[in-house]
Order: sequence, then structure tokens, then C-alpha cells
Amino acid sequence: MEPTVTPQTDWLAQSIEMIREAKATGQSLRFEGFGSKNFYGQPPTAASRLLSTRAYSGIVDYDPTELVVVVKSGTPITELESVLSQSGQMLAFEPPRFGGLGSAGGMIATGLSGPRRLSAGAAKDFILGITMVDTQCVQLRFGGTVMKNVAGYDLSRLNTGAMGILGLLVDLSLKVLPKPPAEETIEFEVNAKESIDWVNAWGGKPYPISATCWISGRLFVRLSGAFAAVRAAKEKMGGQLLSDSKANPFWVGIRDHSDGFFSLDSDDPDTALWRISVPTASAHITGLMDAQCIEWGGGLRWIKTSAPAQQIREIARALGGHATLFRTVHPEMRARIGAFSEISPAIMKIHQRLKQELDPNSIFNPGRLIAGL
Repeated sequence: MEPTVTPQTDWLAQSIEMIREAKATGQSLRFEGFGSKNFYGQPPTAASRLLSTRAYSGIVDYDPTELVVVVKSGTPITELESVLSQSGQMLAFEPPRFGGLGSAGGMIATGLSGPRRLSAGAAKDFILGITMVDTQCVQLRFGGTVMKNVAGYDLSRLNTGAMGILGLLVDLSLKVLPKPPAEETIEFEVNAKESIDWVNAWGGKPYPISATCWISGRLFVRLSGAFAAVRAAKEKMGGQLLSDSKANPFWVGIRDHSDGFFSLDSDDPDTALWRISVPTASAHITGLMDAQCIEWGGGLRWIKTSAPAQQIREIARALGGHATLFRTVHPEMRARIGAFSEISPAIMKIHQRLKQELDPNSIFNPGRLIAGL
């Protein structure tokens, strides 16, 4: 039976003891909240011992007037958002919740952002500070509850998207924003190329666009902000207005990847879902007769395809971006071709130095971000 941290007494003390034991025995640890993002990144090392954050849940501090919340790493995102909603506030980067099982720690460890990233920014733009435990079993605090308070390495942002390889996240200090007073979604029938041209043209105008998504021959544009601004933009842009009863489920499906586009056929092991990040005005990706979804004003391209990984990554590189193998039917595909694009030797050296400084024994989530780290 695999040992886990139980919700009894002091979760942090038990976790530190697990780290101490792992260091003494040479065993590695894998961090997990509810396991909703185990599909992402390199596969976890099978021999690693599970350290669960699930028992460490709740709000540490929240001051709506300061737009700051401090939350425990095992807190479900849905629970955090419920608390924020009571004060009319939100996580502006709209992290995916994956069926309500996403945790705050996993949210920062993966660094994933949702549709509103187009206008609000990414997860790393909202992390103000962290408390973490390093391989020496020492609690380290970085940042705080204001934006400009960091000297030296900004470990809060470095841990965002690091897949837990630098240390155990304990508490997270996050910037939150008020919910917009008005929000409407308009729909257009348009091809992919035209949708990219349109959203880039609109990006140069004072329209309160908070999200865009082209899928299945339709472009959806969400307007968020003051009532007058939303109304004026809607009149100038045209399109078909979607009712809230249709618009809200649509954006939830895109944010949480519950829309059918994001599912894979288990009978087709060669098909994968790729997440391609490129400059927003990049040309539409042609030559692949596969399902595509385009978000973030053209900056995020999702493709379901059985095309070779080398071809997908060459396409992304030619457009000035990079491609991530997001979902596969079988984990061995991730292990074989790598989830993330290859990085330069210079960047790899920086990664290695950081890993050596914070986790010289390679205890934490080995290989989850890049093989060898």
C-alpha cells in the first residue's frame, strides 16, 4: 500500500518528515493534490512516493479591499473561487479546474491559464508570494502580498509552471480582481484565417475583449467591462449575441477542457492533443486536416492530430513559438517524445543550477518538467 500524508494533526510536520526520510533513503517524492493534472508534463516516476497536499486546505488570509488572498496549496480551486465570489472577485487568469478537482498548488505548479489570459495575463502575473519547503526541510518564504517586493530570484514566479521540481508548495499569495459588471458573448460564422485577422484588428481598438475562441467554423468573442463599453463594442463589432444560458457553459467548457474538442479517442492511440503557443498574428496552421481550436486572440492553437511530433514542433518553431504535447491516450508517448519542446543548452544550464541549489538530491518530482531534472 502506498503511504500518503493523512489529514491528522500537522500536515506540514508530516510532510517535512517525509522529505527528511526521502533524503536519507535516496527515494524521490511526487507531489499531488487531487491528481487532476497527472496527464500533463512528463509522466511521474513510478517509484516515487506520493506526498499529497489534499489534507492541507483552506484560506489562510483574505482581504477583499486589498485584492489579495493567501491560500493553502491543497485547496480546491472551486472552493477558493467560491470564497472570492462572495466579495464579487475572481481569479482573473481563469485556471482550468478539470472537473472541480484542480488544487491551488497544482494551479501554480503547472502555470496553466484559461480564456481570460488574453486580457488579464497569465498565472505567473498573479502570484505575489509563496511559502515552500526545500530539500533541507527548511520553510522558505518569498514575496508577500504586494507586487514589487522581490530582491534577487523571484522564486514565486520561478515555481509557477515548474511542475513541483523546486520544492513543496505550502502557502500561496495571489492577486485577485473584481468581476466585471457586464459580460456578453457574440458569435460569428467565419473561417480560421479570417478569425485570426479579425481578432488582431480588434486588438488595436478600445474594445473590452476578455476572451476569443474559434472552433468548428465559429468565432466566439467575450466582452467584459463597464455596461457602456460592452454595449458600444457589441454594436460596432456586430455578430450574433449569445444568451447567458449558452455563453456561460461554452466558456466553462473551454476553460475546464470539458468541451468535446479536448477529449481523445481511446481506440486511436496515435492521436494527441497539442498546445501550440505562437505570436497572435501568426498565420493559420494549414496542411494538417485535423480539428483545431484557436484562443487568446490567435496566440494559442490547439490541434488534435496523429501527425509526427517533429512535424508539429517544426511548425510551431517556424511560427516563432513552441508546441507542448498536452494530452495523449498512453503516457508512454509522453515519455518517448517529451511533453515540452527542447530547450537550448544555455537555458538548460540555468534550470540545472536552480535545481541543484534547491533540490541537489533530486528528490522533488524528478523528470516531471524535463528529463534529467
